[in-house]
Amino acid sequence: MANYSEPSSSLSFTSPSHVSNGSNGYNISSSSIPETRTNLEIISLNKLSSHLEKLLIQTDSNSNSDFNSSYSDAVIVVEGNHVCIHRCILAARSKFFCNLFNESKDSVEEDGKSKYIMSEILPFGNVGYDAFLVFLNYLYTGKMKSSPPEVSTCIHGECPHDACRPAIAFAVELMYASVIFQVPELVSLFQRRLLNFIEKAFVEDVIPILLVAFHCELTHILTHCIHRVARSDLDDITLEKTLPPEAARDVKSLRNTLPESAAREPKSEEDALREKRIRQIHKALDSDDVELVKLLLTESNITLDEAHGLHYAVSYCDPKVVKEVIDLDQADVNRRNARGYTVLHVAAMRKEPSIIVCLLSKQVSVFETTREGQNALGICKQLTRPKDYNTKTEHGQEANKDRLCIEVLEREMIRNTMGKDVIVSSSDMTDDLHMKLLHLENRVAFARLLFPSEAKLAMEIANAQTTSAYPGLLATKGSNGNLREMDLN
Repeated sequence: MANYSEPSSSLSFTSPSHVSNGSNGYNISSSSIPETRTNLEIISLNKLSSHLEKLLIQTDSNSNSDFNSSYSDAVIVVEGNHVCIHRCILAARSKFFCNLFNESKDSVEEDGKSKYIMSEILPFGNVGYDAFLVFLNYLYTGKMKSSPPEVSTCIHGECPHDACRPAIAFAVELMYASVIFQVPELVSLFQRRLLNFIEKAFVEDVIPILLVAFHCELTHILTHCIHRVARSDLDDITLEKTLPPEAARDVKSLRNTLPESAAREPKSEEDALREKRIRQIHKALDSDDVELVKLLLTESNITLDEAHGLHYAVSYCDPKVVKEVIDLDQADVNRRNARGYTVLHVAAMRKEPSIIVCLLSKQVSVFETTREGQNALGICKQLTRPKDYNTKTEHGQEANKDRLCIEVLEREMIRNTMGKDVIVSSSDMTDDLHMKLLHLENRVAFARLLFPSEAKLAMEIANAQTTSAYPGLLATKGSNGNLREMDLN
């Protein structure tokens, strides 16, 4: 009798010479039974996974006919987004959720469903909306999706995205979720992924990995991070500002054991006194007390440049304080710190548009590069996710700071490349230019209403609080707190 076998099974119909499974002559090879069961299990699990995945279809949260929202019994609010969940599935897959759902104190009833706020159920760390969806997909299907490029890559065209900040940040969020929600197999997966980042990434980007390792008690990752930071040129102030005290102490202790530390001469009393005065200047900046900074600079022989006071202010102080420090005109805005960063490089890392604009108004160079060859624009791009850069801003809403920083730096580079000199060839153009000025002022007035963030930056660049033609509209508010109405005629 001819043999016949289906692609999805190892069952076979053989001649009676094989072990018989009955008098009808159809036989099953005894060696194929385990393989058959394995294949059937794989097929069944794949079908189960695909069926459960349907429950994760995310559509408009306002739609009551959505398959997901119709059968879900709870909602978790993540970064303002309502994610419908099924508590029986999450409780079966995660001990954390099992315990959470047994306690009613953390839930609030909404439309007949229990509601949980992500920021309130997390003991530490942060799990964003996109990372939580990837994590949920694993809980429902048992399969790990690839990271969405719009949130796990940067917009720098030359970046391989193997260790840029968005890639690291997304993996860190997933590690937090795996540890907090107690899914051990994912902890092992992301531990390997984070270990791959440590040697490839800039040392500043190792800090988030160190923090998640510290809070989640991932000793192996923490040890690697501490060794990487100890070998770097991060200064003690940065360590104290960005790391937990225990981790900072471990880094400093390890540095003292490294071979290069033996070649350094011990600090003299003069060096210790100088360091103390620099610390006092930094503490005054922490207190937003620029007058005290001026007094300390006057009484000591330390200059603002020697204390890298402007670098410090740009890194850690309020933008208003930064502007006051810059207006002292006692610091070189193009000065580099011990790591080779200019003040603009540090501002680009912070991604605060008002600080960048303030520095550009002082003729800071936008073409200066770091030791790795990155200028301020490149730094901003390597820190920015496509999702943030491409987000459309509704009229009247605050614009995304990442995009604003990039656009301001791009325009400044273009302006410097094209040159600043504009030659007017005829006095006949005066009236025409005046009309264009009024037209542009009109547009500025609309911009203040529709695009407040961009307009504010434009006014700061122009060093103006209002326009000449419409001072009342821009500078004052009506009794009800709104801007005065504009006469469109």
